[in-house]
Amino acid sequence: MSATCSFTVPFTGNADEIFNKAKNVVENQGGTFNGDARQGNFYIEVFGNKIAGDYSVAGNELSINITDKPFFVPCATIENLLKSKLS
Repeated sequence: MSATCSFTVPFTGNADEIFNKAKNVVENQGGTFNGDARQGNFYIEVFGNKIAGDYSVAGNELSINITDKPFFVPCATIENLLKSKLS
């Protein structure tokens, strides 16, 4: 496993809406999601590999920091997947 990549996902609406969307995305994939509409962390297993990170919300931006991921999965792949699910 390797670490870190960071990116920001701009959103419209309020923080509760993006929080609920993000929580649903993670939990629908069998992951865990801890936190609230301001900050927290998540963990998901994909094909037996862990992806973990934390997030924070400031204004209309969701900042995501991936702290653990498989070395063979590029940060851009995770970023694009999350942005598509949260849009």
